[in-house]
Amino acid sequence: MSTFAKRERLLLADLLETAGPEAPTLCEGWQTRDLAAHVVVRERRPDAAGGLLIKQLAGRLDKAMEEFAAKPYEELIQLIRTGPPRFSPFNLKQIDEASNTIEFYVHTEDVRRAQPDWTPRELDPVFQDALWTRLERTARLMGRSAPTGLVLRRPDGQTSVAHRGAPVVTVTGEPSELLLFLYGRQSAADVALDGDKDAIAKLHEAKELGI
Repeated sequence: MSTFAKRERLLLADLLETAGPEAPTLCEGWQTRDLAAHVVVRERRPDAAGGLLIKQLAGRLDKAMEEFAAKPYEELIQLIRTGPPRFSPFNLKQIDEASNTIEFYVHTEDVRRAQPDWTPRELDPVFQDALWTRLERTARLMGRSAPTGLVLRRPDGQTSVAHRGAPVVTVTGEPSELLLFLYGRQSAADVALDGDKDAIAKLHEAKELGI
């Protein structure tokens, strides 16, 4: 049975292939080749992927990124499509869904929204609900460095507190757009911000959102 993570994986691979290796992305300093290398390293080099969170491993991560980015681009795309090695925990459906649904959705939008002719993607309500569930679980972690209080709100009124503090800024949008905002893609997210003008400016420009 197909899962959200598998669907987003294949969509990301298709987009990367179509865009080519030198297309821009929303990830600062990264072209599509760099983004593809990041996805592969994260799944296939856990010893290096820890550098995403642990400063002491940053050098190992940089080296692994360079090695994979130097591979033929078509090989990187195929590695993304086929997924992690056989004995990787990412092969377990529950771990794949928990770890990769947001990862692949966000990176898919990193490719899509960096293109000048991108158009909004319609997401079904079931997927939006799944993203909201994951958003609620990670909101405080991802929003921990926000320069203001931060409340996330769906159009139907459901809310999640990402950061306690004052003044408070309320960000309203579909879960998919709130995720992009919370993961540091503020300028690309289709959301409405309500609160103190100066606080909104600080939040919109904050580099600390996300990991």
